[in-house]
Amino acid sequence: MSVFAALRISASGLNAQRLRMDVITNNIANAETTRTPEGGAFRRQQVLFSPRYTGRVPFFSLLRGDVRRTEALAPRIEGIQPIGIVDDPTPSRRVYDPSHPDSGPDGFVEYPNVNMVTEMTDMMSATRSYEANVTVFNAAKAMAQRAIDLAR
Repeated sequence: MSVFAALRISASGLNAQRLRMDVITNNIANAETTRTPEGGAFRRQQVLFSPRYTGRVPFFSLLRGDVRRTEALAPRIEGIQPIGIVDDPTPSRRVYDPSHPDSGPDGFVEYPNVNMVTEMTDMMSATRSYEANVTVFNAAKAMAQRAIDLAR
């Protein structure tokens, strides 16, 4: 793997975790929202990711013998990409509060399905993943800089 491939993979991880943190922040901000423009309570959101594939191996890498022919024909995973933001299917919380302006005829209010413990755990996971990608990015950058220094 080249230094540039490592930088691309790390950058895709950084972008993915930033998006994940944005969605988590939106979930936390709307944890008590009982009325949305679409109607009903806010629904917790999650980001779906998939691997990002690149094309085949460059022809000259194959000629130099950097890779075998069978490896050259297979697509390579070079990072991660978001494929969508979806609503969490877990049921909403129902709380009996007949004085609430959004209560139904039975006196129950539908609250979002946002659990703060889950959101904070996801936020910590996204933060750690972001930090790991920063470490990889900096290591790849340092290797590239060292290679430039040795070439001088």
